[in-house]
Amino acid sequence: MSIEAVIRNRLEDGLSIEHLVIENESHMHSGPANDSHFKLTVVSDDFKGKRLVQRHQQIYGLMSDRMNNPIHALAMHLFTLDEWNEKGRTVMPSPTCLGGSKADK
Repeated sequence: MSIEAVIRNRLEDGLSIEHLVIENESHMHSGPANDSHFKLTVVSDDFKGKRLVQRHQQIYGLMSDRMNNPIHALAMHLFTLDEWNEKGRTVMPSPTCLGGSKADK
């Protein structure tokens, strides 16, 4: 099963999701593009009443055994349905990686 499929399954099993986008951004980072950098946009009313850090902790809890290996980075954009609608149903594009690999040094 692909890492993206694992992420999708864990999120769908752990949350009541209104909208979900999983973007593999590994190609935007230095080093081998090995399915290790992902960007999530998750809209769920399960986030109501939770601070941003609590929302992140909830997602990290669902992914805990996959963090660091194989997932290296997980950018999260987490909204309730009302927040998502207020935001115009969009998230900013991710910046280009500015880091370098050991081979560049």
